[in-house]
Formats: sequence, C-alpha cells, structure tokens
Amino acid sequence: MPDAIRMRFDVDGNDFAAAGTASSEVKRALKQLGMPSGLVKRAAICMYEGEINMVIHADGGVASVAIRPGSVEIELCDHGPGIPDLELAMQEGYSTASEQARNLGFGAGMGLPNMKRYADELKIETELGVGTTVYMLLHDRPC
Repeated sequence: MPDAIRMRFDVDGNDFAAAGTASSEVKRALKQLGMPSGLVKRAAICMYEGEINMVIHADGGVASVAIRPGSVEIELCDHGPGIPDLELAMQEGYSTASEQARNLGFGAGMGLPNMKRYADELKIETELGVGTTVYMLLHDRPC
C-alpha cells in the first residue's frame, strides 16, 4: 500500500475566526487528489465537527490526517477538560457549549453524533482534566 499523505494542523481554542480552516484545507486536498465525492463530503464533515469541538470546548489541540487511496484517517487530540459523560455527549442536541459559542451559531449538540454518523470507525478516549482524543477512519462508500 502506498505511503499516506499526512496533514497536521494546530487548532487554537476559542479562535472562532479561524474555526473551519483545517477542515477546508483537508477538503481541498482530498478534491485535488481526486478522492470520491462521498468520501470527501464525509471526511470534511467529520473534520469540521472535531475541529469546532476543539475550538468550543478545549484550549485547542492538534488535528492529524492521513490520506490513502480509498480512505482517510483523522485523529483529533485536545487539551480540554475531558468529557464527563460520553454517552450523554453522543446524544443529538446535547451540548455544553458556552453562551459565546451559541451566540455565534455553534453548539447545537450535533458534533459527536455527526462524527459517529459519517465515520466508519469512531474511537473516543477522554480523561477529565487532561483532554480528549478522537480517532475516525473513513472508507470510500456511498453516503
């Protein structure tokens, strides 16, 4: 199997002006590489939701992407408070976003549910007071 094309992004917490930059760059790269449109769409959604979660809930973090023929791996590691109740956080509409984030149109409680919906594999490791790591693997398949 060919080596992966790797991308890495530092994501700043509370930087709402830059929120979405990393996911836009990943989407652009996937399109330029000729990846299937369904995979591009799903990867862009997963990347965006994870990136926004780092901006809203954490003091930033790192987003890493590995692109291979027919698949995309996304790993998001933040320096946030951790997720106290992961089962609750996975429910559509549940959000702990700040009033500032909500006033900007973020925090609808769809981030983790959308990642679960669009990723073929989703693994979340979280530790209170330390942070959260989200791993997603997406394969080429119909949306």
